[in-house]
Amino acid sequence: MINVTKPYLPPFEEYVGYLEGIWQRNWLTNNGPLVNELELQIKEHLGLSHLLYCSNGTIALQMAIKALDLKGEIITTPFSYVATTSCIAWEGCTPVFVDIDPKTMNINPELIEGAITKNTVGIMATHVYGNPCDIDAIQAVADKHGLKVIYDAAHCFGTRYKGKSVLEYGDVSTCSFHATKLFHTIEGGSVSSPSAEITRKLALLRNFGHTSPVDFDGVGINAKNSEYHAAMGLAMMQRIDEICNARKEQWLRYQDLLKNMPLHTIKIDVEKTQFNYAYFPMVFETEALLLKTVEALNTHYVYPRRYFFPSLNKLNYVEQRPCPVSEDLSTRVLCLPLFHQLSKPEQELICRVILRAARYDQ
Repeated sequence: MINVTKPYLPPFEEYVGYLEGIWQRNWLTNNGPLVNELELQIKEHLGLSHLLYCSNGTIALQMAIKALDLKGEIITTPFSYVATTSCIAWEGCTPVFVDIDPKTMNINPELIEGAITKNTVGIMATHVYGNPCDIDAIQAVADKHGLKVIYDAAHCFGTRYKGKSVLEYGDVSTCSFHATKLFHTIEGGSVSSPSAEITRKLALLRNFGHTSPVDFDGVGINAKNSEYHAAMGLAMMQRIDEICNARKEQWLRYQDLLKNMPLHTIKIDVEKTQFNYAYFPMVFETEALLLKTVEALNTHYVYPRRYFFPSLNKLNYVEQRPCPVSEDLSTRVLCLPLFHQLSKPEQELICRVILRAARYDQ
């Protein structure tokens, strides 16, 4: 069976070595030494000024909204995982959808200004599949109208834009370290800001607002992560370059094997972007062809994912604003299996099945 992803697991003895230290210290959570070491290693690896390790990427988005004190309408993308929208609604704000660019699949910055009202307080954009948004254009709109910018960079570990980690952009950026991601800590995530003051607020929010064991500064929540999760992250960091290189090889192999199809995948601005090859999305000509291909792959025990589907502007708890590009693409996009252990013969099998289903194998 070949699933859309499979978590990379480091050598068992390496992980156990970290666990032995946890047993000796008897310090399991509450910002222990492994959590602090992981934060330092990630910041050094990505070239970040600030980063806080959190329990997951979803709560990181919620913390971002709280730290920026956003109350009102937040312009966002309909083409993302549901957490992007649900976090806005969960925090009592109103998601306002703006359609996407059909090639990059990111929010279309040319449409943002038309959605701004007197109630607009921010923009929450997703770097879809690890492909950076048009950051400069989004920031220009935000500066013009005095809006805050949050980036859902869940897929972006290792992605760089104009020479810097994408996590350095916006007022706040978040990342996911869930087991399905390129870099994972089983469960986990991070929140980053170039601002020291915003980072201070985020640190308070992460730990109930504690400034000392008996003092508090505002409302906080429990968004900390444990030493066990940090141990997995530290073991992963030792092999992150190997993992990224394998993903790139697999991504390029798919592109080569499927070159006879009218292949449409994400458009990457290669002059500005160092891509992390986290996902291989494939856009079919029709939804019918996608469904036919999925059925054919399933008969060979291959399980890709319709990611993202449905378009989030169709959720039953949001205002149903039309987003025709997102609505169309969401019915035709399929993420193919991509993970460290995926072999060349397995990729060749997947592509043969796709080509046969689409009748491009002659």
